[in-house]
Amino acid sequence: MSEKTLKNLTNQVVSFRDARDWKQFHNPKDMALSLMLEAAELGELFQWVNESQLDACVEEKRKELSHELADVLYWVLLLANDLDINLEEAFEEKMGLNDSKYPIGTAKGSAKKYSEL
Repeated sequence: MSEKTLKNLTNQVVSFRDARDWKQFHNPKDMALSLMLEAAELGELFQWVNESQLDACVEEKRKELSHELADVLYWVLLLANDLDINLEEAFEEKMGLNDSKYPIGTAKGSAKKYSEL
């Protein structure tokens, strides 16, 4: 089996969409809304689950969780493609910014936002 890269996955998503002639419906606003809706469906799988039930919930709903995460990834890849955003570069840049905002010396073990550290 070939190694899947972001580019391979993006090509797969674009091919899926284009074969169905759906690009006409995919403006950035609606794709962003679809991304948020899929993320909400992911969150819904955890709704009303308390901390002591969390591990069992993950095991019980693993397939649904994987499908919702895949739906989120679908929209991330498609939106980045259509906006001509290189996700690998954007991710590296953002991680550098996060590293600056959350230095290990002050952020380690803390759930505080960077502005509160």
